[in-house]
Amino acid sequence: MNNTDLFIGVLDDALRTLFAKPHASRPSPQGRLQPGIEGTTHELTPAEKDLSAALMRVNHVGEVCAQALYSSQRLATSDPELQSLFKHARMEETDHLAWTQERIAQLGGHTSYLNPLWYTGAFVLGYALGKLGKDRISLGFVVETEKQVESHLASHMKHLPANDWASKAIVAQMQKDEIQHAHGAQKAGAQELPQPIKTLMSLSAKVMTTVAHHI
Repeated sequence: MNNTDLFIGVLDDALRTLFAKPHASRPSPQGRLQPGIEGTTHELTPAEKDLSAALMRVNHVGEVCAQALYSSQRLATSDPELQSLFKHARMEETDHLAWTQERIAQLGGHTSYLNPLWYTGAFVLGYALGKLGKDRISLGFVVETEKQVESHLASHMKHLPANDWASKAIVAQMQKDEIQHAHGAQKAGAQELPQPIKTLMSLSAKVMTTVAHHI
Protein backbone atom coordinates (compact mmCIF):
# COMPACT_ATOMS: atom_id res chain seq x y z
CA MET A 1 0.00 0.00 0.00
CA ASN A 2 1.47 3.38 -1.02
CA ASN A 3 1.40 6.49 1.15
CA THR A 4 -1.52 8.04 -0.72
CA ASP A 5 -3.71 4.97 -0.27
CA LEU A 6 -2.72 4.75 3.38
CA PHE A 7 -3.56 8.42 3.97
CA ILE A 8 -6.95 8.03 2.28
CA GLY A 9 -7.63 4.99 4.45
CA VAL A 10 -6.73 6.89 7.61
CA LEU A 11 -8.97 9.80 6.59
CA ASP A 12 -11.80 7.35 5.95
CA ASP A 13 -11.23 5.86 9.42
CA ALA A 14 -11.62 9.31 10.99
CA LEU A 15 -14.84 10.12 9.13
CA ARG A 16 -16.35 6.75 9.97
CA THR A 17 -15.41 7.03 13.63
CA LEU A 18 -16.84 10.51 14.09
CA PHE A 19 -19.81 10.62 11.74
CA ALA A 20 -20.96 7.10 10.85
CA LYS A 21 -22.60 4.37 12.89
CA PRO A 22 -19.92 1.81 13.78
CA HIS A 23 -20.54 -1.83 12.94
CA ALA A 24 -19.06 -4.54 15.13
CA SER A 25 -17.53 -7.69 13.64
CA ARG A 26 -18.49 -9.63 16.79
CA PRO A 27 -21.85 -9.88 18.57
CA SER A 28 -22.31 -7.63 21.57
CA PRO A 29 -21.38 -9.40 24.84
CA GLN A 30 -24.54 -8.14 26.55
CA GLY A 31 -25.97 -10.69 28.95
CA ARG A 32 -22.94 -12.97 29.14
CA LEU A 33 -22.16 -12.33 32.79
CA GLN A 34 -25.54 -13.57 33.99
CA PRO A 35 -27.24 -16.04 31.61
CA GLY A 36 -30.88 -15.31 30.99
CA ILE A 37 -30.59 -11.61 31.86
CA GLU A 38 -30.07 -9.26 28.95
CA GLY A 39 -29.54 -6.16 31.07
CA THR A 40 -32.64 -4.36 29.82
CA THR A 41 -32.98 -0.81 31.04
CA HIS A 42 -36.33 -1.31 32.84
CA GLU A 43 -34.39 -3.06 35.61
CA LEU A 44 -32.52 0.16 36.34
CA THR A 45 -33.77 3.26 38.13
CA PRO A 46 -33.47 6.62 36.30
CA ALA A 47 -30.44 7.49 38.43
CA GLU A 48 -28.81 4.15 37.62
CA LYS A 49 -29.45 4.67 33.92
CA ASP A 50 -27.83 8.09 34.06
CA LEU A 51 -24.79 6.71 35.86
CA SER A 52 -24.38 3.80 33.46
CA ALA A 53 -24.81 6.09 30.45
CA ALA A 54 -22.15 8.47 31.78
CA LEU A 55 -19.67 5.66 32.45
CA MET A 56 -20.28 4.10 29.05
CA ARG A 57 -19.88 7.53 27.43
CA VAL A 58 -16.44 7.75 29.02
CA ASN A 59 -15.64 4.30 27.65
CA HIS A 60 -16.90 5.34 24.22
CA VAL A 61 -14.57 8.36 24.27
CA GLY A 62 -11.71 6.01 25.08
CA GLU A 63 -12.58 3.99 21.98
CA VAL A 64 -12.74 7.14 19.84
CA CYS A 65 -9.22 7.94 21.02
CA ALA A 66 -8.11 4.37 20.37
CA GLN A 67 -9.32 4.65 16.78
CA ALA A 68 -7.30 7.83 16.39
CA LEU A 69 -4.17 6.42 18.02
CA TYR A 70 -4.04 3.22 16.00
CA SER A 71 -4.79 5.03 12.73
CA SER A 72 -2.11 7.66 13.35
CA GLN A 73 0.46 5.07 14.41
CA ARG A 74 -0.32 3.02 11.34
CA LEU A 75 0.29 6.12 9.21
CA ALA A 76 3.52 6.99 11.02
CA THR A 77 5.27 3.63 10.69
CA SER A 78 6.84 2.27 7.49
CA ASP A 79 6.92 -1.30 8.84
CA PRO A 80 4.25 -3.42 7.04
CA GLU A 81 3.99 -5.82 10.00
CA LEU A 82 3.30 -2.99 12.42
CA GLN A 83 0.83 -1.46 10.01
CA SER A 84 -1.01 -4.78 10.04
CA LEU A 85 -0.84 -4.98 13.85
CA PHE A 86 -2.27 -1.47 14.27
CA LYS A 87 -4.98 -2.17 11.69
CA HIS A 88 -6.09 -5.37 13.44
CA ALA A 89 -6.14 -3.67 16.86
CA ARG A 90 -8.18 -0.78 15.44
CA MET A 91 -10.73 -3.23 14.05
CA GLU A 92 -11.20 -4.81 17.48
CA GLU A 93 -11.54 -1.34 18.99
CA THR A 94 -14.29 -0.71 16.42
CA ASP A 95 -16.25 -3.50 18.10
CA HIS A 96 -15.85 -1.66 21.41
CA LEU A 97 -16.93 1.57 19.75
CA ALA A 98 -20.10 -0.05 18.41
CA TRP A 99 -20.93 -1.88 21.64
CA THR A 100 -20.57 1.18 23.86
CA GLN A 101 -22.49 3.41 21.45
CA GLU A 102 -25.32 0.90 21.29
CA ARG A 103 -25.44 0.60 25.07
CA ILE A 104 -25.48 4.37 25.54
CA ALA A 105 -28.50 4.59 23.22
CA GLN A 106 -30.26 1.81 25.15
CA LEU A 107 -29.73 3.77 28.34
CA GLY A 108 -31.14 6.94 26.81
CA GLY A 109 -27.81 8.77 26.95
CA HIS A 110 -25.62 10.48 24.37
CA THR A 111 -22.04 10.19 23.20
CA SER A 112 -19.60 12.98 24.03
CA TYR A 113 -20.18 16.23 22.15
CA LEU A 114 -16.41 16.73 22.15
CA ASN A 115 -15.52 13.58 20.21
CA PRO A 116 -13.91 15.51 17.30
CA LEU A 117 -11.62 17.22 19.83
CA TRP A 118 -10.72 13.94 21.54
CA TYR A 119 -10.03 12.28 18.19
CA THR A 120 -7.86 15.10 16.91
CA GLY A 121 -5.77 15.27 20.07
CA ALA A 122 -5.20 11.51 20.15
CA PHE A 123 -4.33 11.42 16.45
CA VAL A 124 -1.74 14.20 16.73
CA LEU A 125 -0.18 12.56 19.77
CA GLY A 126 -0.02 9.12 18.17
CA TYR A 127 1.49 10.43 14.96
CA ALA A 128 4.06 12.56 16.77
CA LEU A 129 5.18 9.62 18.90
CA GLY A 130 5.41 7.41 15.84
CA LYS A 131 7.53 9.90 13.92
CA LEU A 132 9.69 11.34 16.70
CA GLY A 133 10.00 8.33 18.97
CA LYS A 134 10.00 5.71 16.21
CA ASP A 135 8.36 2.29 16.33
CA ARG A 136 9.53 0.97 19.71
CA ILE A 137 8.37 4.12 21.52
CA SER A 138 5.11 4.05 19.59
CA LEU A 139 4.57 0.46 20.69
CA GLY A 140 5.51 1.38 24.24
CA PHE A 141 2.80 4.02 24.15
CA VAL A 142 0.31 1.33 23.13
CA VAL A 143 1.36 -0.89 26.03
CA GLU A 144 1.05 1.88 28.61
CA THR A 145 -2.21 3.18 27.15
CA GLU A 146 -3.80 -0.26 27.22
CA LYS A 147 -2.60 -0.88 30.79
CA GLN A 148 -4.16 2.37 31.95
CA VAL A 149 -7.37 1.66 30.02
CA GLU A 150 -7.62 -1.84 31.53
CA SER A 151 -7.24 -0.35 35.01
CA HIS A 152 -9.85 2.27 34.20
CA LEU A 153 -12.29 -0.40 32.98
CA ALA A 154 -11.73 -2.39 36.16
CA SER A 155 -12.83 0.63 38.19
CA HIS A 156 -15.96 0.93 36.05
CA MET A 157 -16.86 -2.66 36.86
CA LYS A 158 -17.01 -1.57 40.50
CA HIS A 159 -18.99 1.63 39.88
CA LEU A 160 -21.61 0.38 37.41
CA PRO A 161 -25.00 -0.37 39.02
CA ALA A 162 -25.08 -3.87 40.47
CA ASN A 163 -27.83 -5.10 38.13
CA ASP A 164 -26.52 -3.50 34.92
CA TRP A 165 -25.32 -6.82 33.54
CA ALA A 166 -25.36 -5.61 29.93
CA SER A 167 -22.86 -2.82 30.53
CA LYS A 168 -20.70 -5.02 32.75
CA ALA A 169 -20.50 -7.74 30.10
CA ILE A 170 -19.34 -5.22 27.52
CA VAL A 171 -16.72 -3.77 29.85
CA ALA A 172 -15.47 -7.24 30.79
CA GLN A 173 -14.88 -8.17 27.14
CA MET A 174 -13.21 -4.84 26.49
CA GLN A 175 -10.82 -5.54 29.37
CA LYS A 176 -9.80 -8.86 27.82
CA ASP A 177 -9.19 -7.28 24.43
CA GLU A 178 -7.12 -4.40 25.83
CA ILE A 179 -4.87 -6.85 27.67
CA GLN A 180 -4.29 -8.72 24.41
CA HIS A 181 -3.46 -5.49 22.57
CA ALA A 182 -0.86 -4.66 25.21
CA HIS A 183 0.65 -8.13 24.93
CA GLY A 184 0.76 -7.85 21.14
CA ALA A 185 2.61 -4.53 21.29
CA GLN A 186 4.98 -5.92 23.90
CA LYS A 187 5.87 -8.89 21.70
CA ALA A 188 6.40 -6.57 18.73
CA GLY A 189 9.28 -4.87 20.57
CA ALA A 190 7.75 -2.12 22.70
CA GLN A 191 10.09 0.05 24.73
CA GLU A 192 8.94 0.99 28.23
CA LEU A 193 8.14 4.66 28.56
CA PRO A 194 9.84 6.89 31.17
CA GLN A 195 7.80 7.39 34.35
CA PRO A 196 7.19 11.15 33.73
CA ILE A 197 5.50 10.31 30.44
CA LYS A 198 3.36 7.64 32.13
CA THR A 199 2.32 10.17 34.78
CA LEU A 200 1.47 12.77 32.15
CA MET A 201 -0.63 10.20 30.28
CA SER A 202 -2.49 9.37 33.47
CA LEU A 203 -3.20 13.03 34.24
CA SER A 204 -4.38 13.68 30.68
CA ALA A 205 -6.67 10.67 30.86
CA LYS A 206 -8.11 11.96 34.13
CA VAL A 207 -9.03 15.28 32.53
CA MET A 208 -10.60 13.55 29.54
CA THR A 209 -12.64 11.06 31.58
CA THR A 210 -13.86 13.76 33.97
CA VAL A 211 -15.06 16.01 31.16
CA ALA A 212 -16.53 13.15 29.11
CA HIS A 213 -18.52 11.94 32.13
CA HIS A 214 -20.63 15.10 31.83
CA ILE A 215 -20.29 16.35 28.23
